[in-house]
Amino acid sequence: MSVFIIAEAGVNHNGSIELAKKLIDVASEAGADAVKFQTFKADKLVSKKAQKAEYQKETTDRKESQYEMIKKLELDIDTHQELIAYCKEKKIMFLSTPFDHESIELLDEIGLEIFKIPSGEITNLPYLKHIGSLKKKVIISTGMSDIGEIEDALDILVNAGTKKEDITVLHANTMYPTPMVDVNLRAMVTIGKTFNVDYGYSDHTLGIEVPIAAVALGATCIEKHFTLDKTMEGPDHKASLEPDELKAMVKAIRNIEVALGSSIKKPSKSEKPNMQVARKSIVASKPIKKGEKLTEENLIIKRPGNGISPMRWNEIIGTVAQKDYDVDELI
Repeated sequence: MSVFIIAEAGVNHNGSIELAKKLIDVASEAGADAVKFQTFKADKLVSKKAQKAEYQKETTDRKESQYEMIKKLELDIDTHQELIAYCKEKKIMFLSTPFDHESIELLDEIGLEIFKIPSGEITNLPYLKHIGSLKKKVIISTGMSDIGEIEDALDILVNAGTKKEDITVLHANTMYPTPMVDVNLRAMVTIGKTFNVDYGYSDHTLGIEVPIAAVALGATCIEKHFTLDKTMEGPDHKASLEPDELKAMVKAIRNIEVALGSSIKKPSKSEKPNMQVARKSIVASKPIKKGEKLTEENLIIKRPGNGISPMRWNEIIGTVAQKDYDVDELI
């Protein structure tokens, strides 16, 4: 099964449909499977007094509230339709994360195939129940949560009607950017083993090596923020990949997928011809006459490997030469 790569545009379109389309271009060219935005009504998402996260204060105007910041980044239904049509054209799946009930309904109505639940909603029972009742495929991020909270969220989704085999659980850390010491990639494997579910990783580190390592550890889904330019104004650009980095990440993941192979240890097709060249055989170390005894004195082990295997050394020593041998001749 191919790793499902989500290029997370999030709110990096800065409220501009032109920018959103450029982001779709980049994700499509990089070879990602899906490009993901965010669907919300600012009025339903945050109270007017809600504070911004520390990293958001550093990357945006400190004076504006979280509400004011988010209001500018809202996408209406017409914009959604236009972006979906553009994704079809670019042969990439459109995804969006809903942050409220109205947004869940909007995305369901426009035929979203997969519902992505963000880390912040993992303890939101009515929200989880609503998405679970749609019986669609679900990808759920688990930043800030412990194993018990993941269990509760999965129970709600399954009891609401979603099949467990349709759920992929992403290990995540919600710090932008995530310090390496806090990644704890082994926890991703713990999630997979504990709940016997497909698992993956939503990454907020600065590099591309952690998602690549996640794939080597069995991740079936990778999500990563990207932007056109890290220096742009807005909350998430700084911790996002630029287009060439996104391309490099996708390429590396596709290589790792192939490199993981079948798990059966045997000579590969490409290395079989090397067996004759690199392995050794039992060879005459001096001229040997027919009828002479083969001993440690007149035999040696040398390349090539197309004669008698040195693994049969004990069995050959003490036997009698059936013909004359020159030096270096295969026995």
